[in-house]
Amino acid sequence: MKNFAFDRVNFILLAIGMAAVVLGFILMAGSGSNEHEFNPEIFSALRIRVAPLVCFAGFAFIIYGIMHRPKDKVKEVNS
Repeated sequence: MKNFAFDRVNFILLAIGMAAVVLGFILMAGSGSNEHEFNPEIFSALRIRVAPLVCFAGFAFIIYGIMHRPKDKVKEVNS
């Protein structure tokens, strides 16, 4: 049996992190202002505070997913 660097848990963690990043970018998106009309929604708390935090959490989750060691490999290394 081949030993891969990632197992199923790593891929699940990476998928959750990617979904969080995509959700954060979707929350940041929306209509903006143009030269004829001002849209105050560009300064909403959702776009300025919540969406970047969701993206940051997603990137942190991706890093954790990459760094997470499968339990079987931890036992093999320590034995």
